[in-house]
Amino acid sequence: MTNNKETIKVGWNLDNSYMTLPKIFFSKVDLNKVSSPKLVILNYPLSKSLGLNSDALKSDEGVSILAGNKKIEEGAFIAQAYAGHQFGYFTMLGDGRALLIGEQITPSGERYDIQLKGSGKTPYSRRGDGRAVLGPMLREYIISEAMYGLGIPTTRSLAVIKTGESVIREDIKQGAILTRIASSHIRFGTFEYAANFGSTSDIKALADYSLKRHFPHIADDEDKYINLLKEVIKVHASLVSKWQSVGFIHGVMNTDNMTISGETIDYGPCAFMDTYNPNTVFSSIDTQGRYAYKNQPIMAEWNLCRLAEALLPLLHEDQKEAIKIAQNAVSEFSNLYYINWLSIMRSKLGIFNKEEQDKSIIEDLLNMMEKYNEDYTNTFIELTFNKNSKKGMFSSEEFKNWYNIWKERLKRQSSSEEEILKLMKKSNPAVIPRNYRVEEALEAADKGNFEFMINLINAISKPYEHSKEQEEYSKLPKPSNCSYRTYCGT
Repeated sequence: MTNNKETIKVGWNLDNSYMTLPKIFFSKVDLNKVSSPKLVILNYPLSKSLGLNSDALKSDEGVSILAGNKKIEEGAFIAQAYAGHQFGYFTMLGDGRALLIGEQITPSGERYDIQLKGSGKTPYSRRGDGRAVLGPMLREYIISEAMYGLGIPTTRSLAVIKTGESVIREDIKQGAILTRIASSHIRFGTFEYAANFGSTSDIKALADYSLKRHFPHIADDEDKYINLLKEVIKVHASLVSKWQSVGFIHGVMNTDNMTISGETIDYGPCAFMDTYNPNTVFSSIDTQGRYAYKNQPIMAEWNLCRLAEALLPLLHEDQKEAIKIAQNAVSEFSNLYYINWLSIMRSKLGIFNKEEQDKSIIEDLLNMMEKYNEDYTNTFIELTFNKNSKKGMFSSEEFKNWYNIWKERLKRQSSSEEEILKLMKKSNPAVIPRNYRVEEALEAADKGNFEFMINLINAISKPYEHSKEQEEYSKLPKPSNCSYRTYCGT
């Protein structure tokens, strides 16, 4: 640690293990200073868990660091190289506008990347300006905190800083920088980069590093590289099942947006589904529905195939055998995903044990929800608290028949009504970040009013609390003739 008093005051405890990798994986980056940085929002609970002093982070010195205007002596200050398949096509990428300060070691010994998003140009910027816009950075803050509250693995947001500078997009926008926290920024695309532009020794170095950092329990296995692939398959089967269970649509499941750790990353064109429709797409650029809600498990498996291809040289010296090993491993994904999804959906309906009939009970409910255009989140809340609205699906004969079958199913388990209610309450969120609420908060923030955003974050941070205050945020948007559209955050 440095003797710099301000650094000690903030609580930085940085390590730079990523820089032990071969030089092809990163580039040192100079600061791209901004004119007049100002703190917009700071995540106090996250700051504390990281071992950082919130008051010091709010100081001029702290804000200067979070704005990319000042270096920490022991920091890394690098941009990471990676590639990836974007909408099915391979392309060169890399941290074009992100700066890795370093890896914070928390008081509990955990390791987290501290990254500045929107901090300026890097060697990977191509034709971009390296900057980011206030709205999309606040959007990532809101949605990532919602995901954390929902218990879904995710990167998190420590702070958003206004730069005091304008950013030119389709018109003039306010510039901003997000401080993103992740257990690492190693992506499927990092391995693709090594496979396409490095050597087998580079792939091996990255795999060994990933094992040590994320899966130390298998780092010394004889078949550790096969097991690495299997572990990544396992965590993504769990992750995507959780996305599906809350109606979350990522929007841009490119291989550069899939992390080895199994954390959700990149909250550009994402959104939560209101009316249940498996074909739902929010992203303005996903014109073919590649990343529609129903396709997310399929695309996760497709992406895992690309990761497996990058790992082939490590799986076996004979390529045909390596391909066979990879295919066998990836073929397990769909079954693992289904087991995870079915378990979560059982819980959402208060089912503790397993019966063959459960699949049809769940699917029949979803089919009715789609047929009657029912809200995904609120339908499960109505079932949880037995608040059937007597409208739409709930007034139909097919629902009444389904309801009786479901209730009979619940009677065939030993759990009490109190236990069933408790399970459903902790499995069905009272609130999600409704798209219209997010837009309302962002529009107000763009005009300097952050009250809507703060109130929204407070409501969604504890979604299973089912408080009276949350009821306002469970209300559906007014009917609209326009489909909701999201855009890649810039």
